Amino acid sequence: MGNFKEDIARVRVFVFDVDGVLTDGGISVTPEGDFIRKYNSKDGYALSLALKKGYHIAIITGGKGNSLKVRFDMLGVDHVYMDCHEKLKALKELCDELDVSADEILYMGDDVPDLEPMRHVGMPVCPADAVAEIVNASRYVSQFGGGQGCVRDVVEQVMRARGDWYKEGDAPIRVASR
Repeated sequence: MGNFKEDIARVRVFVFDVDGVLTDGGISVTPEGDFIRKYNSKDGYALSLALKKGYHIAIITGGKGNSLKVRFDMLGVDHVYMDCHEKLKALKELCDELDVSADEILYMGDDVPDLEPMRHVGMPVCPADAVAEIVNASRYVSQFGGGQGCVRDVVEQVMRARGDWYKEGDAPIRVASR
């Protein structure tokens, strides 16, 4: 573990939990049994830009439901592990598939199920409202809570450190919405 700015510039892969990271953790259940989550559009924009610039995005979540799948399909995220209760195993599969090392991965989690995979990456980070165990395991704690722009915060920091953030003259990207 070296200098934070140098280490964050090594990141090529972003891995996120969903509930409590990309959302505030609130869930509504429909009569059909699907879950409705509220996502932050600025997080979505940052993820779309990262994908456009060649970064890999992965979702590893214990959550499930059609609306979750639809959201990440809309953003173009190819690596989605839903209903996942062995997050470290999924992370290792992702590393093998992408042929990346742990120091090239940023993992953002918020609760105890994220602790094990966070201990195996180069850049473990969390939202401001993560549980104490996750805060203690993190190299960076966003000033923003889950679903409140914490994902945008870390994606933008990595991309700025690597010189990939939006520049004047870049073609705008469209984030799919319904």
